[in-house]
Amino acid sequence: MTADSGNMRNAYAAFAPLYDFVFGHLLQPGRRHAIRAMGLRPGERVLEVGVGTGMSLPLYPADARITGVDLSAEMLAKARERVRERGLQNVEDLLEMDATHLTFPDNSFDVVIAMYIISVVDQPEQVAQEMLRVCKPGGRLLIVNHFESRNPLMVAWHALVRPIHRAVKFRSDLNFREFIERSGLNVERAFRANLLGYSTVVCCRKAP
Repeated sequence: MTADSGNMRNAYAAFAPLYDFVFGHLLQPGRRHAIRAMGLRPGERVLEVGVGTGMSLPLYPADARITGVDLSAEMLAKARERVRERGLQNVEDLLEMDATHLTFPDNSFDVVIAMYIISVVDQPEQVAQEMLRVCKPGGRLLIVNHFESRNPLMVAWHALVRPIHRAVKFRSDLNFREFIERSGLNVERAFRANLLGYSTVVCCRKAP
């Protein structure tokens, strides 16, 4: 584990009890839109990178097969509790794992998704490349994230919530075009989600 991942693990261990209250319902529309955009077919395997407290898990179709990974044991504990309480039998595993070094074999999943984590990791392009590696040829990759905005309302919002951003290691200046080019992702479409279009849902496909 690197020093950066250790710092992030500590930050989210402290923030886990507050995460759902601060970010949960506010960002839930983006989760719904992204899962709908997957176009999941029965039996397909999904990997959610950065599953956190599992806010997204009840939104998946019952006939999908879901694996979630996260760096924070405290966040995963809340996700497992959610799975038990909701009786989510389609969740196959929730694993503690660094998103920059996924331990799955190549071409393991039909769909790979990362929601709201690209701006909090120190190596966003490495995370995207790992997602691409474990996705099957012809499979889908989705990223839900905030990217740099010049909208005055967004600038004012980020100034207001800067203390929270610091606490969770969030960066608001990630450039969409540069991130896509450096990651090697093949974008099929992208659309806005959440209040004021705060987030972007990026739908990609791995070459057959």
